[in-house]
Amino acid sequence: MAGKAAAPGTAVLLVTANVGSLFDDVVHTHKPHFMALHCQEFGGKNYEASMSHVDKFVKELLSSDAMKEYNRARVYLDENFKSQEHFTALGSFYFLHESLKNIYQFDFKAKKYKKVTGKEIYSDTLESTPMLEKEKFPQDYFPECKWSRKGFVRTRWCVADCAFDLVNIHLFHDASNLVAWETSPSVYSGIRHKALGYVLDRIIDQRFEKVSYFVFGDFNFRLDSKSVVETLCTKATMQTVRAADTNEVVKLIFRESDNDRKVVLQLEKKLFDYVNQEVFRDNNGTALLEFDKELSVFKDRLYELDISFPPSYPYSEDRGQGRQYMNTRCPAWCDRVLMSPSARELILKSESEEKVVTYDHIGPNVCMGDHKVMCPRRVVQGRPRGAGWRGAAGRAPGPQPAHPALAKLVRVYLIVIKYQKVDRYVGR
Repeated sequence: MAGKAAAPGTAVLLVTANVGSLFDDVVHTHKPHFMALHCQEFGGKNYEASMSHVDKFVKELLSSDAMKEYNRARVYLDENFKSQEHFTALGSFYFLHESLKNIYQFDFKAKKYKKVTGKEIYSDTLESTPMLEKEKFPQDYFPECKWSRKGFVRTRWCVADCAFDLVNIHLFHDASNLVAWETSPSVYSGIRHKALGYVLDRIIDQRFEKVSYFVFGDFNFRLDSKSVVETLCTKATMQTVRAADTNEVVKLIFRESDNDRKVVLQLEKKLFDYVNQEVFRDNNGTALLEFDKELSVFKDRLYELDISFPPSYPYSEDRGQGRQYMNTRCPAWCDRVLMSPSARELILKSESEEKVVTYDHIGPNVCMGDHKVMCPRRVVQGRPRGAGWRGAAGRAPGPQPAHPALAKLVRVYLIVIKYQKVDRYVGR
């Protein structure tokens, strides 16, 4: 949680996962000044039927008691599911507290900042909205060139004379556990690597001035499956089951060599049934972090705070099983909040001596869908040193503090929401 600040502060919250009572709890407890909520698969997997619930959810959210002190908001919803070449099902929400003054958002078409006033909701054809950049990945990036809802949305903000990009992202999943197991790293890891590299190249190209950036959403990062299976099944023997008509491998069964040939793990296309789920929860699953390798490719371009929470996916969607993983996939830290080198300085360096950085998930014992909500929180200095910051010489408009000691502190909240089945929460 965000700690006490040495001076009046500005709070920024960035989110990615499933909402539920998020706003009542988080907003009441932490009182952020600037809250950014990134949703993926907005409307759920059955979006044609569920999208009708989205508008009601958004209106109830904006008018809720928890949000009554947020007098400015920007909501960007990609609802146009009929446009296959553009539809991403991403939703980006930004809420500004009434005490926060002189906040500006970047117009990518006019290439200038505009003061944020009032509450505005944009949906359907976000491609024509100048206050953001939205892209679906090129079709040849998609496995087997089959369209799915994967892409990114980028907005740029100026808060406390500091400019930064917030990027909502959804990368490709592992279509088959069996295919993921075949090689190390898996073929799916390579596809995600290519897509994430595309996003990073886009947000630091020459079209706009470079600023600090936060990329948060569902990266679908997975543990190195082959290495995990070898570790979990060290003393087991493998039985291969093939389809009678095609001879294709459809199931792998790992049995202990003794102990009555007890089954340790069963692996199918959409089955990862391991005998002891506590492995993924003990000490928050950190013993398995050695197999979390996908981010290492970007070690010079992206940073992450230390992980001290259990894998964020795939949790049971049974309301009474908030801590239980489904046996569909190997648990992994799919939902992340990543940042550029200068953004890392933004949240880790402050003149305040207090250690107020927290990177955690929300609702560990509560059913929130198959993904848990990720939320790092931080109080940071409004005018620090380092690339990407906008001081008195920057182009961002707005009053400048007379002295750095008077600069406002910024509490940064980053929240990732894999928001599925929106109809579950409407009317609660």
